[in-house]
Amino acid sequence: MIPVNPNTSEILGRKSYDRISDISEQIDVVDVFRRSEDVYPVIEDAIKKKGVKVVWLQEGIHNIEAENLARINGIDVVYNRCMLAEHIRLML
Repeated sequence: MIPVNPNTSEILGRKSYDRISDISEQIDVVDVFRRSEDVYPVIEDAIKKKGVKVVWLQEGIHNIEAENLARINGIDVVYNRCMLAEHIRLML
């Protein structure tokens, strides 16, 4: 987990980045905990990062324009789903 939050420099003892595109490491999944109307710029930044495979929008988050932008750029999208709940559902 690599935190991204422009309002703090550290989360749970880990360096927090201002933007996804600031991270030097490869990113497979971008897990988004933002309001639906705030998702578009996150998707734009994930596209800049190059190599992001999936954008996961947590429960209650759905932005058709942002999701379509991700798909057009080869990024799979999961929306309105909790990653932990899905993990438990699939693994049990």
